[in-house]
Amino acid sequence: MGKDIAGFNYEFIKLHQENSLWTVTISKPQSLNALSVKIIDELGDFLRQLSEMGFEHARGLIITGEGEKAFVAGADIKELAELNEEQANLFAVKGQSVFHELNLLKIPVVAAVNGFALGGGCELALACDFIVASKNAKFGLPEVTLGLIPGFGGTVRLSRAVGLRKARELIFTGDMIDADEAYRIGLVNEVVPSVADLLPVVNKKFQTVFKRAPVAVAHSKLSVNRSWDLEVEEALKYEAEMFSQLFSTEDAKEGTNAFLNKRKPEFKGI
Repeated sequence: MGKDIAGFNYEFIKLHQENSLWTVTISKPQSLNALSVKIIDELGDFLRQLSEMGFEHARGLIITGEGEKAFVAGADIKELAELNEEQANLFAVKGQSVFHELNLLKIPVVAAVNGFALGGGCELALACDFIVASKNAKFGLPEVTLGLIPGFGGTVRLSRAVGLRKARELIFTGDMIDADEAYRIGLVNEVVPSVADLLPVVNKKFQTVFKRAPVAVAHSKLSVNRSWDLEVEEALKYEAEMFSQLFSTEDAKEGTNAFLNKRKPEFKGI
């Protein structure tokens, strides 16, 4: 059994730890878990602390929403309505910075989408490494219906997930799509029948990842993420650098020795 973590003292996010797997639950169900400044600050604070933990304490992160209606149903519109241009820029930069922390984490991050993932909620899911969605999930970037555009990375990450043409269609129309359509276009990795099935399926994925070398998984994430920012030639050089660095790790020695001796490896994250 895992344990709920009370020591962080957050108001709107709940933490659960089971061995080295962490779960963050966005918990403001009265507003369908809408992203307020307070929630973004709390999530950012936790991610910064998580980034400092070793593999013995943190090897994976799940992000989900409270209840069965919403993962995160967008930003807090009441807060948005009060912003001027300068404040709006600061708000966007804050959200982008926190979501980028998910990319910088050396561990895999999975969004367990349990309902509406709209606006900032869709952008939060896009910032994760995998997305698993329940059948009732809905995805969308409806900002144009408010006279706005996505501000937490949606115009950048959606096209990388589903391609330019589909991203343009979804952003320009602001239309919602269901979980099956999200899976069809490559936005979602897997769709499960119900919210109750989400965490068991995600946990099973992590149990597979946890059998692999932690440092190799971390380097894989770094290399994949950097490849988007570099020209092909530079990305290949970076991959070669990540590949060669692993030859100085104990895990690489253990993995190759285990293979040659026909036994299961025992990785330590070093």
